[in-house]
Amino acid sequence: MNSIVSKAKLIRDLRVAVDNGRAHSVCLDLPPELGTDMGPTALELGVMSFAGCFATIFSLTAKKMRIQLKDLEVELRALKSEATGTVASAKFNITVKSDARKDRIQRIFELTRENCPVGKLFEQAGVKISYNLKHVKG
Repeated sequence: MNSIVSKAKLIRDLRVAVDNGRAHSVCLDLPPELGTDMGPTALELGVMSFAGCFATIFSLTAKKMRIQLKDLEVELRALKSEATGTVASAKFNITVKSDARKDRIQRIFELTRENCPVGKLFEQAGVKISYNLKHVKG
């Protein structure tokens, strides 16, 4: 089993630097009401990670299937429950521009849903996830 290591260090006030142990870091903060708004919140970073993971796995899957993507845009809108204080639902709008047949793009989409590791975390947490896939020829 591979380990993923992250360190978090308080910088100032509520600003925290987190790293991945491979020389990459991100500053987290809270909105102006509570923090200095110098970075995303940890929850926002989680949502950003899900969108980024989906786009990465989609691109990798297309490459493995030898399908060229001319453009890929993944928008994720997550709703935070006031009751639980965390993400309750997430809605994807995915736009793919490719000359590939629609059924091939659909297959990439299905494989991406099955293999996105961050998506699996959201599913296991009980987040209701919906997807809207738009394929643009050209």
